[in-house]
Amino acid sequence: MSWNEPGGDKNKDPWSGRNEESGPPDLDEVIRSLQDKLGGLFGGNKSGDGGANDNNSPSLKGLGFLALGAIVFWAASSFYVVDEGSRGVVLRFGEYVDTTQPGLNWHFPSPIEQVEIVNISQIRTLEVGYRSAGGRKGSVSQEALMLTKDENIVDVRLAVQYQVSDAKKYLFNVQNQTATLKQVTESAERGVIGGNTMDFALTEGRSQIVADIKVEIQQVMDSYDSGIIISNVNLVDAQPPEQVQAAFEDAIKAREDQQRYINEAEAYSNDVVPKARGAAARVIEQSEGYKSRIIASAEGDVSRFSQILVEYIKAPEVTRQRIYLDTMESVMSGTDTVMVDVKGSNNLMYLPLDKLADKSKAMRNLVDTYQSKPTITQPYNATNTPRPSSRGRLPRGR
Repeated sequence: MSWNEPGGDKNKDPWSGRNEESGPPDLDEVIRSLQDKLGGLFGGNKSGDGGANDNNSPSLKGLGFLALGAIVFWAASSFYVVDEGSRGVVLRFGEYVDTTQPGLNWHFPSPIEQVEIVNISQIRTLEVGYRSAGGRKGSVSQEALMLTKDENIVDVRLAVQYQVSDAKKYLFNVQNQTATLKQVTESAERGVIGGNTMDFALTEGRSQIVADIKVEIQQVMDSYDSGIIISNVNLVDAQPPEQVQAAFEDAIKAREDQQRYINEAEAYSNDVVPKARGAAARVIEQSEGYKSRIIASAEGDVSRFSQILVEYIKAPEVTRQRIYLDTMESVMSGTDTVMVDVKGSNNLMYLPLDKLADKSKAMRNLVDTYQSKPTITQPYNATNTPRPSSRGRLPRGR
């Protein structure tokens, strides 16, 4: 009957069969009982004291199999895989031993060696001045508010993106990598913002400020030999504090209006100035042309006068007569009036050819015939018949 069955002896020891009321169990007896149980599990003989030596051998053999299995399992569990873009840092009793590359690797099992896997391809992001939670970016005033060179306060929010360049340095040279990088970023940010004015930081100087902050952060982290490389620094937002936000927006609008007026004025200037320059150039060219024409005309007149003077010196009377005829020809050529000088008379014959031409075409033809050649009604006499001029008008006789 089992010791815990109803009606059984509750004081009976289930291992040695001894009665608990008779005193504490014997330690040797308990150990022997355990050996018998383990020997039975591995096929040992549980009969009699004479088989005690035979039972010890199977028990030791089973323990050996257990130990061997544990060793195999322990060794097999020491294989590990390093993913692409990661590095495995092997530590032996807490001391750095080696950095393993991606793939299947093996190390001495714990607690002799341990492996820290570090992802060096991952782009990590550090938020300074704000926290993004649930799609909203809440400002952290203690980190975001800082003083500018012109003693103004601005709210600046940065996002720093970085990667691990050296896994060993990243794990051992800096105790708390994220906190250290955050403190360095705040220090660099305040130094750069404090060296510039508020307008420069909020308008055209944003890109320059970001570049300066990135350079300064990288220099400090390199001096720490941290194994961190800064890949990018983004200026998420830069604005005045909320207390003066409305006034600052008004100032920005006024500045934008000013710039718009300047652009419109420059556009008008670019349209008017070229036209004025073109008109001025045209006037100058016309003046130069007029100047050249007047000078050439004057030089021609001087040359012509010089030539006439030479001829006048040679024959004054002939030259004087020719000049008179040329002058009268130029004066009378602009009119339709013909004046005929009749020899031996003090009167001039006036022929209103313009009126005669209006009255009769036949009269016009007669006048044209008269002007072109004289009508000879008697023999030609050189003494009393004037010679017609080459232009159809009778020259004045002397």
